[in-house]
Amino acid sequence: MTAQQQAAMQSMIEWLADERELGQQPSKIEIAGEFDLHDMHYYIFKYKKAMLGKWLLGVCGGYEDQSDTEHCGHIFSEMQPYDPATAEQEAVKMVEMIREYWMKQAAAYESTQSEANEMETQDNGTGIFNGFVLLNSAECDLDQVKANLLKDWNISCSSEEDEETSGETKEGTIAFEVDDCLLAVSFVDAPIPDGEAEHYAQGNYLWKEAVEVTKTHVAQIILAVFTRSGSPLDSGRLYTKLAASCLKLPNAIGIYTSGTVFQPELFIDMAEVMKNDDMFPILNLVYFGLVGTETGIDGYTYGLRAFGKDEIEILDSQVSPAELREMLIDISGYIVEENVTLRDGETIGFTVEQKLPISRSEGVYLDGDTIKIKY
Repeated sequence: MTAQQQAAMQSMIEWLADERELGQQPSKIEIAGEFDLHDMHYYIFKYKKAMLGKWLLGVCGGYEDQSDTEHCGHIFSEMQPYDPATAEQEAVKMVEMIREYWMKQAAAYESTQSEANEMETQDNGTGIFNGFVLLNSAECDLDQVKANLLKDWNISCSSEEDEETSGETKEGTIAFEVDDCLLAVSFVDAPIPDGEAEHYAQGNYLWKEAVEVTKTHVAQIILAVFTRSGSPLDSGRLYTKLAASCLKLPNAIGIYTSGTVFQPELFIDMAEVMKNDDMFPILNLVYFGLVGTETGIDGYTYGLRAFGKDEIEILDSQVSPAELREMLIDISGYIVEENVTLRDGETIGFTVEQKLPISRSEGVYLDGDTIKIKY
């Protein structure tokens, strides 16, 4: 058996063992054939769930050449009986179905992302907010999202004056305007690839189960909100309201945004501050990272660039983590809500005596230059 055949068989076994498929390793499995399709190589498998059970049909592949041991994701079985006379024909059908499915998902993803990317070329991305609501089932009740927006925030997704640009534009997608801001929602029946969400969930020190819960997501809702001519604060508020409305779906388990994964309940609670004297939801839009070091504790922001501001880093601080986080929150809220720009060589403080030095240099935890504050 070649290395590629061994890799294909192992992939088929692991796929079948998943609790959402066969739920266990097959008691017996064999390569029953192979074929080429769309310039890729595929393997036909026959397997048994139980030793005395019937042979069932599976397919795995998408190998570009003979040396490949990584398939392109075309692996599937409908648990149908294996018939040597029709096995290749049925395997081809399964591959074509998988290809069509992923092309549709890619099109939905690109549709929403292209809208955000188009605006990102203007004003260096200022006022653009996007994120991914994680779902633990392949369902998305967009009508419920609309109902939540109307009930909680008095936001309607449709307008009699402009039906062409408001409301649901195609299956699984909503695009509409509110106060000169464009809001887009797109359901994608696939998880965020390459374990990206799970990786960034590790940084959420306020949610111990963040990684474990994030691993259970199987689908996502892509959110994008940007302002055409207004303030980033306007689009930030609308993004928070839209995200909170999506997170009220029963199968929503988190939102990957601002460099981490937020717990639904906490995100929704933090969004509620907007109902109290129209407070700004800075905690929903900027993540405040904390990192313990041998010489103290470091802190950084992730999300200020959406407001046209430099991210902030505080390095080697000797204060407690709680105090450092509070300082980052206070500074971020001040520069965002008052539209203040911190400059190299200046100082900042919240009392007459407090004068914290400011510098600007290459980021330690973030790409590009960041503002460094000595605290």
